[in-house]
Amino acid sequence: MENKTNNRVKILNAAWKLFEEKGYDNTTVDEIIEATDTSKGTFYHYFKSKEDLLSLFSYMFDERYEELSKKLDVDMNSFDKLLVLCDECFNSIENDYSLDLVARMYSAHLFSKNQKHLMDKNRTYYKLLRNVITEGQQRGHIRDDMSPAEIIKMYTIAERALVYDWCVCNGEYSLREYGCRMMSLYLYKIKENE
Repeated sequence: MENKTNNRVKILNAAWKLFEEKGYDNTTVDEIIEATDTSKGTFYHYFKSKEDLLSLFSYMFDERYEELSKKLDVDMNSFDKLLVLCDECFNSIENDYSLDLVARMYSAHLFSKNQKHLMDKNRTYYKLLRNVITEGQQRGHIRDDMSPAEIIKMYTIAERALVYDWCVCNGEYSLREYGCRMMSLYLYKIKENE
């Protein structure tokens, strides 16, 4: 079972790297297979097409959230932890990935009938948000008259909207600077009055 998971992750990592180096349109399935030292059969066992890879890249972001969750100061105000998560997301999207790939990932997600990984509540991203929000409500940092699910929805809608706008505007402004400022203002409504 572990080898199957490793092959899938290996293909995703290689594809992402090639997409960044050569561009999505200029990367072929054969090049991805060659970079992973797997076979066409292995590739097509996991993915129907190159386009399928785009809808799964949200899991690549989860690796970053996994690492970040280990680094968050346990004593930090939970509201501030949400802002750190925003900063990590926007900084990573703006500086580590091409605008074209981010836009294609969102587009692939919109048109995919089966692959809705951005919305998968079992992702590390959603688990981390749920933990931070629940902790914040218990510690009195985040209002408790809304459910964690409502706050997560509010948070993710705003975050996706800002990334989408940044893509539509062709990256003409800093996603990290503008996005973090807007999320801080938007999320202020969930902060418990001190």
